[in-house]
Amino acid sequence: MSSGPYLYDDEPAPLHTGTPRRRRGLLLALILGTVLVAVGMVAALFLVKGSPEEQATEVAGVFLAALEQGDVETAYQLLCEAERAQLPPEGVVSTYLAETPGRVLGAVAAGEGELRVQVRWADDTTAEWTVIGESGPRVCGTTGPR
Repeated sequence: MSSGPYLYDDEPAPLHTGTPRRRRGLLLALILGTVLVAVGMVAALFLVKGSPEEQATEVAGVFLAALEQGDVETAYQLLCEAERAQLPPEGVVSTYLAETPGRVLGAVAAGEGELRVQVRWADDTTAEWTVIGESGPRVCGTTGPR
């Protein structure tokens, strides 16, 4: 504090002269509000993006459509890193596409972070594609058309 000549004879008044109040209710409301917003964001994310099974089915559908239209570049980008490391872009069509058109039936959980997507071809053969979460759902292997 400064000690010098003042314009008036008294010293400066203290800034906080009232008795302190407890703000427990406000603090509790802020914490509760934060928790509710976090839960709401998770629920909204689930509603917007869909369940993991829905995401796997959708990425498999896009992958299949890209292959059937000859868009190997898009299909190659939907492969996981391990699959891209061992399979050249030219080999994607022969590995994943059958002679007849196909359609994606659905996905089921197969393990931790792994889903199996059923693909049925027009000649009634089926394939099972593995989809994993790797910066989004990615196709990562096939049992091949059988």
